[in-house]
Amino acid sequence: MAQPHPPTSAQDPRPADASPRRVVVLGSTGSIGVNTLAVIEHLTRTGRCPFEVVGLAASRNAKQLAEQAQQFGCPAVAIADPLKASALSADHVFAGADAAQQLVEHAKPDLVVSAIVGAAGLPATVAAIKQGCTVALANKETLVAAGDWVMPLAREHDAALLPIDSEHSAIFQALGQTTDTTGVRRVVLTASGGPFRDWPAEKMRDATPEQALNHPTWDMGPKITIDSATMMNKALEIIEAHHLFDLPPEKIEAVIHPQSVVHSFVEFADHSVLAQLGPPDMRTPIQVALTHPERLAGCSDQLDWNKLRQLDFHPPDGERFPALPLAYQCIRAGGTAGAVLNAANEVAVQAFLEHRIRFGRIVELVGEALTAIPAVPIKTLTDVFQADQQARDFVSEQLKAPATSDS
Repeated sequence: MAQPHPPTSAQDPRPADASPRRVVVLGSTGSIGVNTLAVIEHLTRTGRCPFEVVGLAASRNAKQLAEQAQQFGCPAVAIADPLKASALSADHVFAGADAAQQLVEHAKPDLVVSAIVGAAGLPATVAAIKQGCTVALANKETLVAAGDWVMPLAREHDAALLPIDSEHSAIFQALGQTTDTTGVRRVVLTASGGPFRDWPAEKMRDATPEQALNHPTWDMGPKITIDSATMMNKALEIIEAHHLFDLPPEKIEAVIHPQSVVHSFVEFADHSVLAQLGPPDMRTPIQVALTHPERLAGCSDQLDWNKLRQLDFHPPDGERFPALPLAYQCIRAGGTAGAVLNAANEVAVQAFLEHRIRFGRIVELVGEALTAIPAVPIKTLTDVFQADQQARDFVSEQLKAPATSDS
């Protein structure tokens, strides 16, 4: 991947009188987007690292999008639902399925925060990469679905990809805010284990959406919360780490860490291990990406060492969390396998949230899609979308099939 540019000065890498960085936030009304704007407001108010918000994009929450645009004086907005466009009054309003992409191409930003959930965020993120923007990446699907194609594209356009996911940010920080994994023996991604980490496997299979949405640590959107409950989020992160840090699958592992204080480990060839710790507050990894390579006073919660009594780690149970092996299957298959996994999971999760399938059926459907749809090399973004649609069609057909006694 394209390496982030080194600072001009170790003491003061960004001059105090530097012009504001032009930023677009994709998915501004979601959890990551809201926290990103909170960090931007903090950094701009302190005057140390000013930003100019030149574009905001949302899926359908026009009311909140309009409020954000007014607060930050944003001249351009995008909304995926064209029926909501009339509620927006910015200088430039883009609406429809490709609105976020149009926004990125229009706004000419320096930095794009990619936080649209799902494959819908891919075209706008690719547009940012093609413009050579720095991309603060919270959208896992960009690399999961199209990593084989996106990473060479980023190198071609000298676009730096900076991770926002807490796990990948932890690895990034442990490596000294680079993606150079020379001398790395392995990376270990930590997982909270979600709400079912102590449940028997049989009980988990019939868990309700309400139970699955009751995450013990993080406050996230419904899709990401369900992914945490199945640990599909960790499968996605394993694939993402493979692409982001150019690591083979045998050098990427996952471990359950209920406290969510250690966000990931890096073990080096000499067996030294570095970890990044902090409370479960997404404002920290967001700020790391926004201010790279600087370290500035933050607005996130601080770790209270007086209250920290223990840190637990244990390997994930394959019977309860069968999603993890699918990640390694996708990495080894390459090409469009990740797109199939991601799309199948999106459809299955939505069906579960609608009470159409039991919890245990989510990962089963994803595995069936990977078996039924062969991976092909990615030559263009069209290949990714075709695989995505194949997976959605396959899972949709399976959902129409008569339910059996164990499904």
